[in-house]
Amino acid sequence: MMTAQAAVSAVELRGISKFFNGVPANQEIDLQVRAGSIHAIIGENGAGKSTAMKILYGIHRPDAGEILIRGDKKIWSTPAQAISAGIGMVHQHFMLAGPYSALENILLGVEIANSSAPLLKRAFESLARPVDRKGAKARLDRLADQYGLRKIDWDLPIETLPVGVQQRVEILKLLYQEASILILDEPTAVLTPQETEELFSNLKKLTKDGKTILIITHKLKEVMSLADEVTVLRAGRVVGRRAVADTKVEELASLMVGRKVNLKIEPPSKPVPRDPVLEISDLHLSTAPGRARRVHPLEKISFSVRGGEVVGIAGVEGNGQSELLQVLLHPRDFSKRNSASVAHATGSVRCLGRVTLNERTRLRAEEIKLLGVGVIPEDRHREGLLLERSMEENFLLGHQKRSAFSSKGFILRKSLRESALRAIEVYDVRPRVIDLEVEALSGGNQQKLIIAREFECEPKLLIAAQPTRGVDVGAIEFIHRRILEAREKGAGVLLVSSELDEILALADRILVMYAGRIVAQFNRGEASEQVLGLSMGGAHA
Repeated sequence: MMTAQAAVSAVELRGISKFFNGVPANQEIDLQVRAGSIHAIIGENGAGKSTAMKILYGIHRPDAGEILIRGDKKIWSTPAQAISAGIGMVHQHFMLAGPYSALENILLGVEIANSSAPLLKRAFESLARPVDRKGAKARLDRLADQYGLRKIDWDLPIETLPVGVQQRVEILKLLYQEASILILDEPTAVLTPQETEELFSNLKKLTKDGKTILIITHKLKEVMSLADEVTVLRAGRVVGRRAVADTKVEELASLMVGRKVNLKIEPPSKPVPRDPVLEISDLHLSTAPGRARRVHPLEKISFSVRGGEVVGIAGVEGNGQSELLQVLLHPRDFSKRNSASVAHATGSVRCLGRVTLNERTRLRAEEIKLLGVGVIPEDRHREGLLLERSMEENFLLGHQKRSAFSSKGFILRKSLRESALRAIEVYDVRPRVIDLEVEALSGGNQQKLIIAREFECEPKLLIAAQPTRGVDVGAIEFIHRRILEAREKGAGVLLVSSELDEILALADRILVMYAGRIVAQFNRGEASEQVLGLSMGGAHA
């Protein structure tokens, strides 16, 4: 029998529509979330998931439709109003101030949420106002006990805490604000399998105490193991609602993309031994004298990548992977002779037989790419695209000196346009409007444009960092297939990913990074997800 609580909708959206510059993001969204349940919101990139949740949280105002909280119609224009109604949100990128303590972050968040003054003024006022810190700590400890959350050292700076602990701080911040409806955006994006398991256990305890949880995610396996119900969005509309017990991963994937999706990657054939295309020896990165620590140090890293193999680097973000990528691709930025350098790199790196870094040689990034190196950057917006420029211009980005596109210092416009048009067709970049500014594309299509640009050059070494971050199951299937095709053609692939399913499916060899070091190495089939998770957490350091 359904309980009285379960019969009540904690959240109801009726006919919600939202347009940006005349383009629909949400169209007549209807959503019902039972009180005390975990409800997943899934869909392709650009399907409207985040927009709908930002409307619920008060960041956006709907152009049509209405919001009901526990049966009462609500109208709000700021998150503070939503928070006062018991709604809290943990964003994918945590909204925490690194230098401040865990306690200060919670108190700052509460003060800002409860004030209508301008943001900067609220922040300064809250830090200056006397606060009962002892009482706040005691209340937070009681909340941690009540909901089965492990206690936190509230005096430690946020930036010194592991990401799993930072996430607990975010959840406790919402509980401290007395939120009864929690929205979590991609909550497991930076967690180890063990931390994910702990998070799921904590969320289930919260619902037993009457909390209602909405989760935005693209990880269908997690939906099946955690959620009670799921709503599927496609092109801004609701295309399906299911009780998780009555559906399967394959059905949800098909609803998301509108076609059958192959979720299983066939294990690639055993790699044929080839010459190394990347050789790293005793690579060490240390903060430059007199500089505040702004990079994660690397300690004597050595490994190689051969042609025709995928070497995966697994690890929780923030353990030196970003610094390793930057040294490989921008070695001049880490030279003692560079006055702007915040860190110094020593050791040696050789790409495709050419020294790119040692004590005497530091190649420029463009020189490295011209050797035959393709790059899928870690942050597509900051490192991979010019958002206000056209798709055609972005297709050229980083390849201006390729003979196919350049002659005697001039860009061969006809050749460039023909190549770009062909590539966006082959790589299914939508919409296929080559003069369209890239910022108008969804995240998945921005990523496919980068894939098209780098793979069209037929690289001999591909450095792929988080290649499927934030993209939907259809795009993931496509990107994985292209990576394996490059491998079959003889390219060496260095795959840096925090997605263990991706690493296990694609990598011939797996290296685990922890605290700036390679702490474990496995061949294909030697490590399970749990074993990798332990290594990622430092168990083998």
